[in-house]
Amino acid sequence: MKPVNQVPRVVATAKRDSVRTHLLDLIEQSGPGTALPAERDLAGRLGVSRPTVRAAIEDLTRLGLLVRHQGRGTFTSPRKITQELAGNSASAFGVPPAEGDWTSRVLTFRIAPAGAPRAARLKLSPADPVLRVVRLRLVDDEPMAIERMDLPAHLVEGLEAQDMESGNFYRLLRERFGVTVSDAVQSIEPTVTNPDQADLLDIPVYAPVLLIERTTRDTEGAIVEFVRSIYRGDRYRIISKLSFDSTSG
Repeated sequence: MKPVNQVPRVVATAKRDSVRTHLLDLIEQSGPGTALPAERDLAGRLGVSRPTVRAAIEDLTRLGLLVRHQGRGTFTSPRKITQELAGNSASAFGVPPAEGDWTSRVLTFRIAPAGAPRAARLKLSPADPVLRVVRLRLVDDEPMAIERMDLPAHLVEGLEAQDMESGNFYRLLRERFGVTVSDAVQSIEPTVTNPDQADLLDIPVYAPVLLIERTTRDTEGAIVEFVRSIYRGDRYRIISKLSFDSTSG
């Protein structure tokens, strides 16, 4: 038998679990970005208190299944932007093949000597000029990623900040500067946002994000860029297609 003083706690937990189950059903039945009923309506419908409903919503918000907008209400999470982790053409390195209008807001655009760390990454002399571009990537005007690019300045003489606001950067390299990318080495790992990143992406501090680093070479084997990007973990996912032969275990 449970001690009497634990009974209210057990009942409260059972009610919250019931609300959570109901909300999970709503999420499954609704499309991305669908508004949920108000807390007051949910509480009345389910016969529980508003704090119980709020606690269940907060649980699912922490899991990334719901999103709360101050003054607007609670919504199912927006659709995820999907990028296939494969490609054998320049276009595959560019904007992820997903629905939505991808644009960029340029935050930094400056040329400076490479310095030791960037020179090592780009195989340059520390005194060689490097163009640093930092841009906020948006999908349908919603912040999705922060991208920091380092480019050997001599490859992109005449490039301007507005050139980086839309379109495919690798196509721009090929058509305007005669640089054709050939291959890239890319790493992906989980991390969390710092305050500056969280502010730009409009997500909480320490929210999960994907850190993607990429070194890209042209057809002659020269390094064209080093890119370090932070993508929202709640909105962005990467998929891979695998092929197996008869020797695969």
